[in-house]
Amino acid sequence: MSSETSPQSPQRKPRVAVVFGGRSSEHAISVVTAGAVLRAIDRAKYDVLPIGITTDGRWALTADDPERMAIADRSLPSVEQLADASDGGVLLPVTTPASREVVYAEPGAVPKALGEVDVVFPVLHGPYGEDGTLQGMLELAGIPYVGAGVLASAVGQDKEYMKRVFISFGLPVGPYVVVRPREWEKDQAAARKKIVDFAGEHGWPLFVKPARAGSSMGITKVDDLSGLDEAIEEARRHDPKILVESLLRGREIECGVLEFEDGPRASVPAEIPPVSAHDFYDFEAKYIDSASGIVPAPLSEEQTRRVQELAVEAFEAASCEGLVRADFFLTEDGEFVINEINTMPGFTPISMYPRMWQESGVEYPELVDRLVQAALRRSTGLR
Repeated sequence: MSSETSPQSPQRKPRVAVVFGGRSSEHAISVVTAGAVLRAIDRAKYDVLPIGITTDGRWALTADDPERMAIADRSLPSVEQLADASDGGVLLPVTTPASREVVYAEPGAVPKALGEVDVVFPVLHGPYGEDGTLQGMLELAGIPYVGAGVLASAVGQDKEYMKRVFISFGLPVGPYVVVRPREWEKDQAAARKKIVDFAGEHGWPLFVKPARAGSSMGITKVDDLSGLDEAIEEARRHDPKILVESLLRGREIECGVLEFEDGPRASVPAEIPPVSAHDFYDFEAKYIDSASGIVPAPLSEEQTRRVQELAVEAFEAASCEGLVRADFFLTEDGEFVINEINTMPGFTPISMYPRMWQESGVEYPELVDRLVQAALRRSTGLR
């Protein structure tokens, strides 16, 4: 990149492409998150380019209008509502990474240069965005980006391999069993028996969930054998690979991790109290009914210190960068068990990650700025 177009040059501000939407079932939550980021990012410090990915995978220029990206009257937003009306698409410089110039192309028209992008802020949730696929493309394009790299994103998306990594690093993980696609396709009866045997060892209820989805999509609490088939079907609607966990009795505790100049630090933790209208902290409780957590969590100093240590250990174990929300259970015997990490947690106005950092002294605009600056400090490639 020439000195005239570098982000440090006085001629222009660093350009941040906020990429959102995507093909996963978490499309709408990604749009809501993008609206919050666009509302908070410092326009005096950064030029901003909103890029939406439609549910069928088209990269589109979208309106820079955070108000239209919110959940309104229980109606979920989409990129299709925000995108330009043409059939054009945004193209990244994957084959010429030295340029970092983003182009907009329409059928039958001369491609239009949109200028160079200095950093991508990918607020995509779930497969095809949070799972290492987008991160790999950005590595090929040579464009720095906010958040975890290819490996950490993939590990953070696949709950089976996430748990395997945590176990290998000595982190406490609860009982689980996995049914892979080939197992189910080869012998459904044997796959069901695998789950029933797991329930026989660990007891009902069970939680049946997609192995590679988030925002509590596709999760069912199963109280007995009669609800198992329906739960499997619902999980497989989101992912052909399913994960089954036993119920851990205790309190749900979350903790945020943020990359500072001197390394990752943990926020004050939060507690997700039982939601009376819901069996567990599901999608509707999180985003539609606006169930609120307790920040900071009512824990002892020792418990707070311990969960913060475990959150940073999980961040390091998975080789994360930028940010992570780590979710735990505090069991009835006083031990913390890590349930999962989220490498791109929700940034909606009611999301726990920004609320935990706000309580820790980092307001939302500073949080966004720190994430962008951390991305700008890193190079792409091996690091």
